[in-house]
Amino acid sequence: MVSKETRKKTYYLYIEEPCELETLKHGFEAEVRDSDIPIDCNNWGLATCITEYEETKKRPSAITLHKRLVAEVKSINPWYYEVSKCAPQQALRDLERAFKNFLTIRGRGFPVFKKKGRKDSFYLEGSIKIIQGNYIQLPRIGIVKTYEILPSVPVKNVRISKRADSWYISFKYSFESYPTEKVGETIGVDIGINTLATCSDGTKFANVKAYRKAKKRLVRHQRAVSKKVIGSKNRRKAVKKLAKLHKKVADIRADALHKLTTWLAKNHSTIVIEDLNVSGMLKNHKLASAIADCGFYEFKRQLTYKCEWYGSELVIADRYYPSSQICSNCGHQQKMPLHLRTYECSECGFEADRDFNAAVNLKNYVYQ
Repeated sequence: MVSKETRKKTYYLYIEEPCELETLKHGFEAEVRDSDIPIDCNNWGLATCITEYEETKKRPSAITLHKRLVAEVKSINPWYYEVSKCAPQQALRDLERAFKNFLTIRGRGFPVFKKKGRKDSFYLEGSIKIIQGNYIQLPRIGIVKTYEILPSVPVKNVRISKRADSWYISFKYSFESYPTEKVGETIGVDIGINTLATCSDGTKFANVKAYRKAKKRLVRHQRAVSKKVIGSKNRRKAVKKLAKLHKKVADIRADALHKLTTWLAKNHSTIVIEDLNVSGMLKNHKLASAIADCGFYEFKRQLTYKCEWYGSELVIADRYYPSSQICSNCGHQQKMPLHLRTYECSECGFEADRDFNAAVNLKNYVYQ
């Protein structure tokens, strides 16, 4: 069955050093123009909203803020006219959405002031066109190249972001989804710290432990940053090295999760996982670092949208389902402290690896 899906894809931009400034002169670098505008607009808009609410108990909309921005700020900053109008407009829309989320979604915090160099990004729309596979034409910037081949689809808007020293471009497009032929039917997946995923068919995926392996280097780079004078060129160089290492750690973790979730979604018709309380697990300070290094939430997020892509069904077991305590052979339930790595059933004598036993119970969950 063919279905129409919307996919958001991110592509790595290829930037040649000799023509870097010429290509990006309208604000493609974090130090100049467009990437500063969303930060400046967010901070200016947030400060304006706070001040006006204290005085009138009303918060201005994104449209009102943009009108005031043009009247008050652009007149004394002529370089604002050199960049795309979309960047400040979208920054103010994002701020308005942040306020709405704070008021309507439980657990969302109050909008915060943004710091330059953290999650730098900006938004463009208008005359955007994909050219010759891996070239894309952007308004105000011109033609830029990506490492990957781009799909031949119409693009209405893009978001350009920076991580460490690398630039990325992301956009949404519609595509026809064809369910893949599944090798297996139902599979249970138990995720953990020592082994990232243990499947009910016996397959195991090792935890890459990206942060743990890079921890000594991260500490060394962090110490180098703290020793440099704030605002100096040497400090900026040290910060870039630290950011590159953090990015490498995140990329290694993401790569392992993508390979695992793609294999599960492509090859199995039904996937059963646990509904883990990740925020609660992180309160255990002895295991918080190891849990965060696994990326449990990211695993669930990737698996959710990939099951939609490949026509698989994702079943999430009840949070209080005792998959680790039930004997997968006879159904007997007994306590299983974390230090016990082998399940030994006191009722029927069945023995199995703790994680494998839990994975089989998760597989059987759909038949209950």
